[in-house]
Amino acid sequence: MQIQNITLPEKPLFLAPMEDVTDSPFRQICRDKGADIVYTEFISSEALIRDSDIAMHKMSYTERERPLGIQIFGGREEAMEGAAKVAEMNNPDLVDINFGCPVYKVVNKGAGAACLRDLDMMERMAGTVVDAVKDKPVTVKTRLGWDDNSIKIQEVGLMLQSVGVKALTVHARTRAQKYKGDADWSYLKKLKNTPGLEIPIIGNGDVTSPELAKKMFDETGVDGVMIGRGAIGNPWIFEQTRHYLETGELLPEPTLRERLELTAHQLRLSVEHQGERYGVIIMKKHYGQYLKGIRNAKKLRMALMEHDEMDPILEILLNYKEEEFFAVS
Repeated sequence: MQIQNITLPEKPLFLAPMEDVTDSPFRQICRDKGADIVYTEFISSEALIRDSDIAMHKMSYTERERPLGIQIFGGREEAMEGAAKVAEMNNPDLVDINFGCPVYKVVNKGAGAACLRDLDMMERMAGTVVDAVKDKPVTVKTRLGWDDNSIKIQEVGLMLQSVGVKALTVHARTRAQKYKGDADWSYLKKLKNTPGLEIPIIGNGDVTSPELAKKMFDETGVDGVMIGRGAIGNPWIFEQTRHYLETGELLPEPTLRERLELTAHQLRLSVEHQGERYGVIIMKKHYGQYLKGIRNAKKLRMALMEHDEMDPILEILLNYKEEEFFAVS
């Protein structure tokens, strides 16, 4: 698969941009585990043009994360133009526009999925970003439509292609659904079969296992599959899916020891990236997912949550023996 000058393997796997999740440490881990391309958390165009420290930090990355996309969002063309230039100066592999976020505080500012209510504005904004970014491909992530009565995703695909967008990712839900109900993959197949549409189409929505990733490829014909919530606490899903696509066989689930060691690894990366105080705080949201399904996971998670420094948490994770831990708890 090709996105302008970016060469990806056949049936590539993408890590979805997720607020408060896909920071640099998590992206590094997902790339190590087989994600073919990763994205930053979405970044406010207004914050970028104002040189916000938080926004600039969200753009920071390591070379091991490449290929990497910086995702921006906003409701004003001028701000999106400026933010696109700032993002390009940070030298990502591509710049991605968020036209899909359903959260009220984003939509209320005319950004994210709000653009699905005004396709003329979406066209202008996408064209503005494409014109602003000279040397990198511009891609888009969006949803099927604002609601069931306004799904025009084939028209949107052709429109975005016409202004120079190089790839389109579609979360197969409407904004009205937010994250509820089932994703409707039938629209991905319709989009992929749209006459005249030549840019790569990446499918997103309800892919939480290797089997479902293969099913999306097989049923819709999409060029790539993007995995979001299915990767939280389970970055192994990328290597598991690649193996399954190539062999038809499922790899074994990670052992408890592998889960604990990867949690410790992400904690170290988080502290390196954010400093100890915030690095430890940020990791607290990941423990539940990494430990999901193990015996008495809640008790272990609470023990980890008690600490505000890295070393005692690492001590628990790396020296954990289930029988000893629960004997003294």
